[in-house]
Amino acid sequence: MSAARIAAGIAAGEMTAVEVTEAHLARIAAVDEKVHAFLHVDREGALAQARAVDEKRARGEELGPLAGVPLALKDIFTTEGIPTTVGSKILENWIPPYDATVTKRLKDADVVILGKTNMDEFAMGSSTENSAFGPTGNPWDLTRIPGGSGGGSSASLAAFEAPLALGTDTGGSIRQPAAMTATVGVKPTYGGVSRYGMVAFSSSLDQGGPCARTVLDAALLHAVIAGHDPLDSTSIDQPVPDVVAAARQGDVTGLRVGVVKEFRGEGYQAGVMQRFDESVELLRELGAEVVEVSCPSFTKALAAYYLIAPSECSSNLARFDAMRYGLRVGDDGSRGAEEVTALTREAGFGDEVKRRVMLGTYALSSGYYDAYYGSAQKVRTLITRDFGKAFESVDVLISPTTPTTAFPIGERADDPMAMYLADLCTIPSNLAGNAAMSLPCGLAPEDGLPVGLQIIAPAMADDRLYRVGAAIEAALQARWGHPLLEEAPSL
Repeated sequence: MSAARIAAGIAAGEMTAVEVTEAHLARIAAVDEKVHAFLHVDREGALAQARAVDEKRARGEELGPLAGVPLALKDIFTTEGIPTTVGSKILENWIPPYDATVTKRLKDADVVILGKTNMDEFAMGSSTENSAFGPTGNPWDLTRIPGGSGGGSSASLAAFEAPLALGTDTGGSIRQPAAMTATVGVKPTYGGVSRYGMVAFSSSLDQGGPCARTVLDAALLHAVIAGHDPLDSTSIDQPVPDVVAAARQGDVTGLRVGVVKEFRGEGYQAGVMQRFDESVELLRELGAEVVEVSCPSFTKALAAYYLIAPSECSSNLARFDAMRYGLRVGDDGSRGAEEVTALTREAGFGDEVKRRVMLGTYALSSGYYDAYYGSAQKVRTLITRDFGKAFESVDVLISPTTPTTAFPIGERADDPMAMYLADLCTIPSNLAGNAAMSLPCGLAPEDGLPVGLQIIAPAMADDRLYRVGAAIEAALQARWGHPLLEEAPSL
């Protein structure tokens, strides 16, 4: 069932929140040994939340639009009383003393948090292979990656372990896994969802957002977690666009849609482009006006991102010094603080985190700051201007979400550049801070794996994503009996 259907059923008394929660906990017990979507399952906490929802209903209290619906939470959001590891050994046993703002909002909305999902360490990766606790498998083919860094959240949806999930998107970490698992993932406008209590990777890029199996479910979750937060200095103090109404509308008649010229060509899988081109034609059939748009600075986005993000992570991860919380190695009384810090970071950080910290520290060092980090920020400005110019003539932009379908686990582990190319289409939106969505648009004929369609909207026009996404989803339902995923093929 969709999250919307579950919530309606609980409100109407057709099922209890406890029954729904127990069903999902049973599913996790049955399949997660193979999928490894979860790092921690909070069985007792989830059932206690579910019982509270049932008690509210019994007292005749009005229930919210997602009351009693289970959710899988990416292990980057702090959760009072249960572990938050960020997929890293350095925080393996850390139990936060407070909830992230989005965690609190989920609880206030009576959403049942099942547990914490696997991820690339500190959200650094495109495959969920960089987790210190082992990779997650793609439910479509367990030998393949589910995308990253939030592969655990998307895999939990595709494996029917949860109807909703929460992720974070720094360079595509919500949208890219959504594309590879035939689910829906949304990166809201930067500042649209609070980052308070979300462990920082790259502060000017990180953004939490909803993951679901339908566009309406994503909209309902977006509405719960979004909104101004005085605890986050980057939070936007403006009303949240009415994303739920837009998802229910689902009409693109008269909308101008731009196809990004730079997001095709060499390196794009033939089946991905076939499904994308079919989606373009589908939009025309639905009444949209489709035009080609050129954003020349997008070709420099990958290079700019891999200077800005490592530079910011170098600064953010300096707090993991073994002195205050987390792992501590070598503190036997014979070593000073600097040596203990070095030994702890050596033992606690994985290869990809070390690679990015070193790259970022170098880019910020004396004599190189202007040449690298400063130049990357100038490119970021050019990308933002390209988006601004494009949105003067079109309402939304579209592209493939990823150049290829899910690749085999281990295939790119020793080739960081090949791994980074998985985020080629998603990175520009993070650099500019505008809103973007990925939704399923079919299966690639050569391998039978999911393909994602990316929709990009201007900042604070998140509702356009849902309007276009819902229209495409409804058309695909009529054509194929969508959702594509009725039962995960590998399970």
